[in-house]
Amino acid sequence: MFAKVFCAATYGIDAFIIEVETHIENQVPSFTIVGLPDSAVKESRERVFASIKNSVYTFPSKKITINLAPADIKKEGSSFDLPIALSILQCSGSIQLTNLDKYLILGELSLDGFLRPIRGVLPICIRARKEGFKGIILPEKNALEASIVDGLDVYSVNAINECINLLNDIDSSTPLRTDVNEVFKRAFDYTIDFSEVKGQENVKRALEVSAAGAHNLLMLGPPGSGKTMLARRLPTILPILTFEEALETTKIHSVAGLLQFDSPLVTNRPFRSPHHTTSDVALIGGGSIPRPGEVSFAHNGVLFLDELSEFKKNVLEVLRQPLEDRRVTISRSKMTLEFPSNFMLVTAMNPCPCGFFTDPTKECTCTTQQIQKYLSKISGPLLDRIDIHIEVHAVKFKELMSTATAESSKEIRERVTNARLIQLERFKDVLGIYSNSGMSNKLVKKHCAIDSTGEELLKTAITKLGLSARAYDRILKVSRTIADLEGSEKILPQHLSEAIQYRSLDRNSWFSR
Repeated sequence: MFAKVFCAATYGIDAFIIEVETHIENQVPSFTIVGLPDSAVKESRERVFASIKNSVYTFPSKKITINLAPADIKKEGSSFDLPIALSILQCSGSIQLTNLDKYLILGELSLDGFLRPIRGVLPICIRARKEGFKGIILPEKNALEASIVDGLDVYSVNAINECINLLNDIDSSTPLRTDVNEVFKRAFDYTIDFSEVKGQENVKRALEVSAAGAHNLLMLGPPGSGKTMLARRLPTILPILTFEEALETTKIHSVAGLLQFDSPLVTNRPFRSPHHTTSDVALIGGGSIPRPGEVSFAHNGVLFLDELSEFKKNVLEVLRQPLEDRRVTISRSKMTLEFPSNFMLVTAMNPCPCGFFTDPTKECTCTTQQIQKYLSKISGPLLDRIDIHIEVHAVKFKELMSTATAESSKEIRERVTNARLIQLERFKDVLGIYSNSGMSNKLVKKHCAIDSTGEELLKTAITKLGLSARAYDRILKVSRTIADLEGSEKILPQHLSEAIQYRSLDRNSWFSR
């Protein structure tokens, strides 16, 4: 006797179809699962046995062999429970279903026959539609996420019995539908806003420039100056996610089990802020079966590293590849996976060990050597990938008590979005470049031309302020963004002057204050 049920599993952030094949014969009772199952899949034997019995069906007392095909790919997770149970019941003759080849079936079983939610539903639904399946049957808590995928009938069930009844009468059942436009109406439902920030106009301007060109940013300032508060408000001024960006971001959160059941789609740009004790694997992703890390959870959003100098050096160094390639490649002996990691890096740190080197009201107790050692924890290659350095000073009491209304995130976001649209038009024929921060040297020469006055200004900045050579291209990129914010086709001297101010750590005068 033989039966087959279709389900799916995730591989990275994509999915592949799994065929659950069941063979039963009259031999000594046994239950074997083959096809490279992991521990969670092997343990499904006990869950399936108990759930079938508690659903008032007879578990066959025969030799049962389950094959998860293709057999050369590692299977993990508990989403195979429901298809395994249905295939056993179908193969043993306890039920007779005719629609098993048209639908993907997924779900983890509890011992009483009820279903628990699973991970990775969105990429599985996208794969099911691509492979031509009519629909998908899965636990109720996963239904909203699945219904985001258009062109696929989504049915939710709570137990084995309910799934069997649905398959017997599925033509008269109504699939779940979700209006994506309604979901996107909840976008930008932020509880924080730039209008709440007192003072710090120069820092807010730097964050606006950073957002407009997708430039990585470093904030230096004493404790309590508002670095973290400002960083947390950066996503509120970034352009709204497109549907394609939202889908890709949601896929990452889905396979990691981070998606909320009542929020089927990630509509706001992610903001991730790992603690400085995090490991390199947690930051970049990995494991025996590779999982995405913080750099991928921040895809299309912001990765904020507070207390940057407190991170272990090896942890910071692994950031170099995703910052350059905008994706993470994780290789194992039997597999190689890629996770997207197109994020804005925003960092914050004290200017010295005691934190008060740049504070005009408190005296710094650190020596020049201590400050140099402290700042040298940030390697040159990593610093090369940060376009903007901005000093954050403590807010004065007068500014704290001010009742003046500051500019809102919505107003800033409109300017940022307009600047991004200019850049999208500029790089429409360049593969993989969407903002000024991604320009190569060739593109910098093409799009960042300056006149003789600008050249003289830049020459003076490099010679008199002691700016390093690596600052040259960074200044031009940031200048291009500032010009875009003003709608200027040319980079003017005032744009260069502002960009030069954003290279604090490149100045030779930093340590002579």
